[in-house]
Amino acid sequence: MKSKVQFRMRIYRDDSIAIGPGKVALLEAVAETGSISAAARQLGMSYRRAWLLIDETNRAMVHPAVNTAAGGAHGGGTALTPLGQELITRYRAVENAARVAAAADLAALNRLIAP
Repeated sequence: MKSKVQFRMRIYRDDSIAIGPGKVALLEAVAETGSISAAARQLGMSYRRAWLLIDETNRAMVHPAVNTAAGGAHGGGTALTPLGQELITRYRAVENAARVAAAADLAALNRLIAP
């Protein structure tokens, strides 16, 4: 059996999660696909759920993380704002820093797990 370490940092604003692993994954998928619906499909969630998560993220930030353009004859689209890209970059940097800082303790904990 193989062990796995997973950091799940969340930053709350009042009672709701302003930024966390699911929202960061959604932002990454939006950046990759340019579409909320395509990002939702990629992550196996409904469009409505993805839209609600993006709306909640946008409302929690000082500026929106995602800009959307309605569909139509010329199509729509979704793009991250500079703030949205910074959220991803900084969140992933914190994850990496935590992983590096905790490496010795994680190795010690892993030695305590039965094979």
